[in-house]
Amino acid sequence: MGVSGVGKSTIGKLLAQDLNIPFFDGDDFHPESNITKMSSGQPLNDDDRQPWLETLNALAKKELIKNSCIIVCSALKQKYRDIVSKEIESKTKWVHLSGSYEQICERMNSRTKHFMPSELLQSQFDILENPTEALQIDVSKTPQNIIRTIKHELMDASEFGVFGLGVMGKSLCRNLANNGFKISMFNRHVEGLEEDIATNFKTQFKELSQAAAFDDIAAFVNSLQQPKKIMLMVNAGKAIDDVIEDLLPYLSESDILIDCGNSNYKKTKERYEYLKTKNIHLVGAGVSGGEEGALKGPSIMPSGAKEAYKKVKLYLEAISAKDKDNLPCCTYIGPDGSGHFIKMVHNGIEYVEMQLLAEVSTILEALGQNPSEIADTLESWKGQASSYLLDITTSIFRKKEGNDWLVNKVLDKAGNKGTGNWTAIASAELGVPSTLIASALFTRYMSFYKEERLQLNKSFKKGSYVKFKITFNELFEAYQFARIINHYQGFKLITEASKSYAWNLNLSEIARIWTSGCIIKSKLMKDLVEIFKNTSNLLTHKKIIETLNQYKSSTKTVVLQSILNDVSIPALSEAIQFFNGITTAYSSANIIQAQRDYFGAHTYQRLDDNSGKNYHTNWK
Repeated sequence: MGVSGVGKSTIGKLLAQDLNIPFFDGDDFHPESNITKMSSGQPLNDDDRQPWLETLNALAKKELIKNSCIIVCSALKQKYRDIVSKEIESKTKWVHLSGSYEQICERMNSRTKHFMPSELLQSQFDILENPTEALQIDVSKTPQNIIRTIKHELMDASEFGVFGLGVMGKSLCRNLANNGFKISMFNRHVEGLEEDIATNFKTQFKELSQAAAFDDIAAFVNSLQQPKKIMLMVNAGKAIDDVIEDLLPYLSESDILIDCGNSNYKKTKERYEYLKTKNIHLVGAGVSGGEEGALKGPSIMPSGAKEAYKKVKLYLEAISAKDKDNLPCCTYIGPDGSGHFIKMVHNGIEYVEMQLLAEVSTILEALGQNPSEIADTLESWKGQASSYLLDITTSIFRKKEGNDWLVNKVLDKAGNKGTGNWTAIASAELGVPSTLIASALFTRYMSFYKEERLQLNKSFKKGSYVKFKITFNELFEAYQFARIINHYQGFKLITEASKSYAWNLNLSEIARIWTSGCIIKSKLMKDLVEIFKNTSNLLTHKKIIETLNQYKSSTKTVVLQSILNDVSIPALSEAIQFFNGITTAYSSANIIQAQRDYFGAHTYQRLDDNSGKNYHTNWK
């Protein structure tokens, strides 16, 4: 592509001959009306170009069925290029031949038998939208050098880079390679600790035969096509900042870094702004699915500048999981750090879903079931409450080691990597009562006090389980009740963040990309896709209202019986407590506000005065 007279046909023919593939000059496909118009000195408008561009798109699709081809055309605007590459974006590479007006005008004046007069050249420069996604070629070089550069950049150079070959990084590399992308892989060299990681990894899997392996940063970056697209698969925190600084000397304007770690959304925003000053793009992408998801298709939550996302969209969507309609579980979330915020909330919801299954299993044990029987009970719930976490919990309770169940041998200390903590902090900062997430988080913290728990267990006697009077159906309904409250709180946090940060987030689309590939995928999540098309408040939906009203009695029974039998169920009990609070028309907060006014003169408003006036009283 490029303005008329830049040498597209000359370079295109030479390249086609070198590669032994067909060559097509876009000018040969103009309708007669366009040729007549340009010959008379009139520039084409968008309506004139539309059918021409669509013809070139059809030509490209036809040729791709057989092999490949080279097409030359002006395609001066982005929307023109979008038409030419429609539905074949992943198989299209743009080369932009460019030069000065004076240089091109001289070339046009020297050619003969062409319907495009040099007088129209300025109009082409006027509408030219420089394509940042294209390979940029200066036509002052010799044709031989230009051909050599194009072949290196588009055939020898890798189209995508992965920095960091931990468990997730390796799986994503294989995923990219399995999707037909030529990639470069980098892992640092640490004498005696990490040596030849990338090279050894490449030899382990046949799909990586065309991948390039590096432990030298300069060589890794220089192996990539422009603009360079590098996925960072390193630990969140200072390591990300260190890697960015290591890469910066080798990056150029419009290059793109994709942070796929569990970074704090505030740090992502800071890095986004920092790199923006250097004309480097940062895409903050939350990734969920674990090692298996990274290999077979995770849920991906990218954010940043939309134009940057468009340049990596092809790769991220190709490697992501697919929903029920075979659409990618990857979508542009919004500006700056919104993608990592959404991943953070995903993890908060995940904390609660895991805690609820742990509590349900504890109750089933209290009812006398052994692990295999617990697995059978959970298995019976899959028809109505299928989810990834329910599936894996069922499998956990079936696993034996010798004559005993392995789960009975696992130390009862639950770890965390900080995202649940961040979710609780974000909720507090935004004033959103994400009480279930906080409860699940603090329960994990409590589990670490193992020695103290053992000591206190001896001092405070527990009751027996013989009085436990609940049915399996009541337990199931309580579980489902709490899950609805959990998802309400998670999406409420997203809603309030969207308002506060002006992110304009799409709840239905977020739910959709969480229906496959991620840890919290479930039947409930699939229902939420449709529900959030009509409301942003889960508790206002008719079906949800009916379900909660139906399940509330069972939830109260389960919570009451658990308390009477000294069974700790913080998430289940918090679900009903929150529900009672959020559905209370007149709460006890009037007393709190009166107390605040008493000792701190913080004032209060009155129910019998709608003016918004503040009052203060001497309560003594």
